[in-house]
Amino acid sequence: MNEVIKCEDLEFTVYVEDTDFQGFVYYANYLKFFERARSQFLDNNHISQKKLKELNLTFIVKEVHIEYLRAAELGDQIIVQSRVEKISDARMVFYQSVINSSNNKCVRGSVEVCFIDLVTKKPQKFPDDLLLIFE
Repeated sequence: MNEVIKCEDLEFTVYVEDTDFQGFVYYANYLKFFERARSQFLDNNHISQKKLKELNLTFIVKEVHIEYLRAAELGDQIIVQSRVEKISDARMVFYQSVINSSNNKCVRGSVEVCFIDLVTKKPQKFPDDLLLIFE
C-alpha cells in the first residue's frame, strides 16, 4: 500500500456567490473547493502550475467520486481537508472532505489526477520535487 500524506487544511467562509437561492452551498461548488485545496497543496510544496504549463505540462482530473452528506450554508466557516496518495509516477488520488462550522462533514470524495504533456496528451512523470514528497 502506498503512503497517504495529510495536506494542509484550507479554511474559508461561504459567501453568497458559493450558494444557491436557498443559501446552501451549490453542489458543484464543492468540486471548486476541492480544486482550491489541491492547488494549495502544490503551492505549499513549491510546485508552480504556471511554470509547468509553460513547459506544456499539466495536471488533469481523471476521475471524481463525491458523496453529499449535509449542506454547508451561507456564512459558514468551512475547512477542506485533504490527503494524497501517489498511485504511480504520473497519477495520484486526493481523498478530500469539507467540514462545516459545527464540525459536521458536508461532503467527502476522491479525485484522481494525472500528469500529462499538453502536446502529446500522454502521461508524464511527476516533477522530481513532487516525487520527493512521497518518499
